[in-house]
Amino acid sequence: MKAKFSGVVTLDKSRAPDHFVLSGEGSGGVAGYAKGGADVDLEEDGEATILRYTAKADVGGKIAQLGSRLISSTANRLAAQFFSRFKEEVETQAAEAGV
Repeated sequence: MKAKFSGVVTLDKSRAPDHFVLSGEGSGGVAGYAKGGADVDLEEDGEATILRYTAKADVGGKIAQLGSRLISSTANRLAAQFFSRFKEEVETQAAEAGV
């Protein structure tokens, strides 16, 4: 199954700088819907920062028929890719700033 989703992602910074919540939802028309997010915790560790996250996803409609294991593994893979790229971006900006 192939589907294109449109949606919105929000960032809740109300508990910043130690905790953030990413949440989003989207519609794929006849394919169904998807919603989910991640709880993100930041912890100072000397000169480094440890980032921990828990991702969650929920889908409905035809796409849900693919099975929860496939949906969960895809959501986890995409979350890992996002935070890997996030880390690269933060490190690049820190290097450019001479930090």
